[in-house]
Amino acid sequence: MTERRIFSHDADEEPAAKALMLLLGAIVLLTAWRIWVVTHSGITLYVDEAYYWGWAKALDWGYFSKPPLIAGLIAASTHLLGDGLVGIKAGSLILYPATALLLFGLGHQLYGTRTALIGALAFLTLPITSALGLFISTDALLLFFWTAALWALHTAISQGRTRDWVLLGVVCGLGLMSKYTMAAFALSAAVLLIATQEGRRHLLSRGPWLTALVALAILAPNLWWNWANDFPTFRHTAEITQQHKDANLLEFIGAQFGSIGPLLAIGFIGAVVTLRSAWQHPGDRLLLAGSLPLLLLVMTQASTSEANANWAGPIFAGGTLLAVAWLSRTPRRIAWLKAALALNLLIMVVVYQWPQILHLADRPLTAKIDPFKRMKGWDKLALAIEPMRAAHPDAYIVADERTLLAHVAYTLREHSPRIASWNPARTVNDQYQLTHSLPNTPGLAILYLSKGEPNEVAPRFEQVEKLATIRVQTHPDFSLTTSVWLMQGFKGY
Repeated sequence: MTERRIFSHDADEEPAAKALMLLLGAIVLLTAWRIWVVTHSGITLYVDEAYYWGWAKALDWGYFSKPPLIAGLIAASTHLLGDGLVGIKAGSLILYPATALLLFGLGHQLYGTRTALIGALAFLTLPITSALGLFISTDALLLFFWTAALWALHTAISQGRTRDWVLLGVVCGLGLMSKYTMAAFALSAAVLLIATQEGRRHLLSRGPWLTALVALAILAPNLWWNWANDFPTFRHTAEITQQHKDANLLEFIGAQFGSIGPLLAIGFIGAVVTLRSAWQHPGDRLLLAGSLPLLLLVMTQASTSEANANWAGPIFAGGTLLAVAWLSRTPRRIAWLKAALALNLLIMVVVYQWPQILHLADRPLTAKIDPFKRMKGWDKLALAIEPMRAAHPDAYIVADERTLLAHVAYTLREHSPRIASWNPARTVNDQYQLTHSLPNTPGLAILYLSKGEPNEVAPRFEQVEKLATIRVQTHPDFSLTTSVWLMQGFKGY
């Protein structure tokens, strides 16, 4: 199959240029819409976003639960755009459209302009992309680098040049520095290389091994950081995959349907069901290899214990392009594809404009039906704590869980609050316990934030006084509540 490239100057490539301009126009409109939603929906940061923002203020080669690239991305975006919501979320607002552009380029080489454009637009409007596109997370980086790795692997196999294998190593290394799930790409690459005679020839060359060395070299600083800190990220990753919880395979499969869209998922399933014939198509083979191994791996996890819906997240890029390609091959499937795209777009409109829709229907926005419930009220709660912090500027603000600490640290950032985690056992269950445990220094004063009575903490202080109970009503049926206790004369753990 003759490869065509997006940026060719040949006359027959003009439709590709027009398609690219159409995609860029859609990206601009969609990004502007997402910025409007972020700034007009009454949300603050999600707890993980506030948590990662704190990392960005103390750059390092690793953190408790993730490699360092998410912190570097937020540090860069906030340096350019400030510490507001858009500045922190800018990486996500850029990376999902950038992933769509990668899909367009890859799809153009594998299937042609039309499928490439529809695949990119489909990815932009996936329910999972619509949701995650509003929040900065490691998934934004992972999907981008996984998609880039698919394209780089395709190029390396097709061209066999050393520089292509090096580029693949760079992309995989950056993916590993974003989220360790990127390691599963090695399985996808192995399947693809072993499956064809051409791929097996590459395995006997230096190319794939050079890729592995480059990727490990890029990951090396994070490996060193983990070694120096008793491997917290590796232990955390192992713990969440080995925790003894009930299997949720059916729930996980349902979440995948919901993430890609219930109708578009049929296209992916169709390609899998017709695996024998689909495997003969170079494009289908690449995307199946880039999706199925990880999906099966996480499904195995879900069949024995719990697996989060986003653990198979990288499949949504290549899987979407594969679904579009499969549905584009007959008139009957094309009708299904149109319905799938329309349904996903409708879901995005409903989620983004849900408050306005309820207003038109004269219905209240309750916590039970608010998709943004967990991102509301934390700024007001933190601001209510500020007068007490100002009255006791030398006191540490202490809690035994990260949600309150992350939001207080972010909302009160201009006052540089002294944040600390209550950690008598000296365990490490989050970044605050790794770097901000309350010092075991007698005489300290703290402002302790607690939902209940501080029975385990209060005996360790000479004086204990309840200053306030703060309640922030976020919905007619829900409020955030915390009590603030002034504790003085720390006796030590």
